[in-house]
Amino acid sequence: SQEALQRIVTTLANKNEELHHFIETLNHTLGRVQVNSSRVVSDLEEEFDTLYSILDEMKESMTRTIKQETVRKSHELQSTNALESAEELLEFANNALHITEEEEVTMAPAFRLTMKPKASENMTHLMVDFSQERKTLQGLQFLPVPRAPEIVVSECLVSDNEVTVSWKMPAEDRKIDHYILEFRKTMHEGLPRVKDEQCWEELHDICSTQHTLTGLKFDSRYMNFRVRACNKAAAGDYSDPVTLETKAFNFSFDCSSSHLNLKVDDTSVEWDPQGGKASDGKGKGKENKGRSATPSPKRTSVTRSPAPRGARDRFTGESYTVLGDSTIECGQHYWEVRSQKDCKSYSVGVAYKTLGKFEQLGKTCTSWCIHINNWLQNSFAAKHNNKAKNLDVPVPDSIGIYCDFDRGQLSFYNAENKQLLHSFKMKFTQPVVPAFMVPSAVRSFQKTENGLSGSNSSLSNHQLQEPTATDTISFYENMSSVEALVQPAV
Repeated sequence: SQEALQRIVTTLANKNEELHHFIETLNHTLGRVQVNSSRVVSDLEEEFDTLYSILDEMKESMTRTIKQETVRKSHELQSTNALESAEELLEFANNALHITEEEEVTMAPAFRLTMKPKASENMTHLMVDFSQERKTLQGLQFLPVPRAPEIVVSECLVSDNEVTVSWKMPAEDRKIDHYILEFRKTMHEGLPRVKDEQCWEELHDICSTQHTLTGLKFDSRYMNFRVRACNKAAAGDYSDPVTLETKAFNFSFDCSSSHLNLKVDDTSVEWDPQGGKASDGKGKGKENKGRSATPSPKRTSVTRSPAPRGARDRFTGESYTVLGDSTIECGQHYWEVRSQKDCKSYSVGVAYKTLGKFEQLGKTCTSWCIHINNWLQNSFAAKHNNKAKNLDVPVPDSIGIYCDFDRGQLSFYNAENKQLLHSFKMKFTQPVVPAFMVPSAVRSFQKTENGLSGSNSSLSNHQLQEPTATDTISFYENMSSVEALVQPAV
């Protein structure tokens, strides 16, 4: 048919274009071979000229040493006093002929005469053994291309917006001068794809078999890595690429457990006085991407599972609470909470999943929180097990929550300037989840024509925004304190 013929013609045209492109590639490669061959020959001649120059310099230096030794020996031999001693002996013998029997004869001058030269003719101490050098020169060959390194995944570490990559050589190679490490972000687990969304970035002149990338922002789930070894002449093949997980701590609201009077949407929680009267009896909620700089999978475990509470077991009574749907079982995690300026009262923190449906944050031994109340009587306090500690600092617009599960530390920060507000120290005995509460225990009053009237809807439109992306936050432990010091990453 006409369409089939058109497809064949199009295919042939594409193949013809590919063929022309391939021929151009071959011609370009051929040209580069000639250029590279000339360059290599030129480099080889330069290396041998350098070697010749070194040998000539060494020859001149050693010849000069031999000549100096010859001059020294000659001077010592010529300056000997043996002839003077011989003349003295002859004169003594001549005088001895005229000595009478009564006179004493001594041979002291003869004993003072020495017939040993001050220098020898031996010059063997200036001989050179070139056998090792000859063997080295005879073994001279082209520098081999380094073998591909092997990345040791078990020794790689992902934590605190940093990635440490470790590798090793399959065999010892003392000719290696440096390594080149390449990395790129990806959203795909496993081996890198041919057409990935990111280009490789290179790090040159790495002299060890380990390197740490700092100041990263974990706005992707994974990162690909590969490394190659280089000597002074050539770069070897890349290692097999590996993919390390760098995803942030993402969690959504567990709408199935939220109080009916809380309205939960993509990015916020707000008081909804009509929520309990809704026909379906369910709150609305979608995924909210609160993030943290998290350690590698071997140091961190975040479990996302269906909420243990059903529609019949949601928070109720005065517990106007909603939990996150991801549990923290180990590792370090951080997220931020930002309230609207007209929000009068809320609590943020963590709780065990076993928090009772009638229980309020901070009033049980299974929850820890910061409570802000800007109603008739202002208060800003840290709460746990029904005990409150007033915080004598200004209430920030945004609060950062840092949970180090392994060390039993829960810290709250001013997310703007990283000021520490309060820190709990405990030993978590169960996994914890992010927890939020928007209470409506206080009624506001509005003026009407008939005077004052109460209003239970005063918290509507007062939103408590659930964590925004915080992948630019890093955590560094302050060794002089049990608190954590939070600093922004580069």
